[in-house]
Amino acid sequence: MALARTEEFPDKDIKLSEWCKALAHPARIAILRILAGRGECICGDLVTELPLAQSTVSQHLKALKEAGLVKGEIDAPRSRYCVHRKNFERFILAFGDFGAELCHQLNDESC
Repeated sequence: MALARTEEFPDKDIKLSEWCKALAHPARIAILRILAGRGECICGDLVTELPLAQSTVSQHLKALKEAGLVKGEIDAPRSRYCVHRKNFERFILAFGDFGAELCHQLNDESC
C-alpha cells in the first residue's frame, strides 16, 4: 500500500485539501449553515435540527473543529460552537484563488 506523501506538496494545497475534506459531507455543510445563522449553539441544538444522533453530530463537529472551520468553547457541562470566521475566510480566499488559477490555466475567460 502506498503512503500518502502530502508533505511533498505546497502548504497552501495541503491546507486547502484539509478544509475540503472537512466539508465533504452534507451534514457538515448543514452544521456550518446552522452555526452561521445562529452565531453559536451547543451540540444538542444541532441535534434537534439534523436527522442525526448526538454522537454523529459530535463526530462531525470534531472534524470541522480539527480543520479549523469551527471553534468550540467549553461552558461546563456543554460546549458552545461557532464558525471560526477568520479561518473560514481564509478557506474562501484559498478556494477562490484555486478556482481562478484553474480557469487561467484552461484559458477560459468564462470561469
